[in-house]
Amino acid sequence: MGVSYKRLWKLLIDKDMKKRDLKEAANLSPSLMSSLNQDKSVTVNTLSRICRVLDCRIEDIMEFVPDGTEE
Repeated sequence: MGVSYKRLWKLLIDKDMKKRDLKEAANLSPSLMSSLNQDKSVTVNTLSRICRVLDCRIEDIMEFVPDGTEE
């Protein structure tokens, strides 16, 4: 199973935020942003910080997808 952060990017659009705004608000490193952009796994701590900043639940920003497929 892989992960997809398409929901995160859609939520940012809905909240009229840029990736840079999220990076600064959640104190995310460039390498973490790169991992998110590439749908790589990140820590629960990172996801928690993002959820706090966006005032959302974890399922609002990510989902598990079967390997080799996209939503």
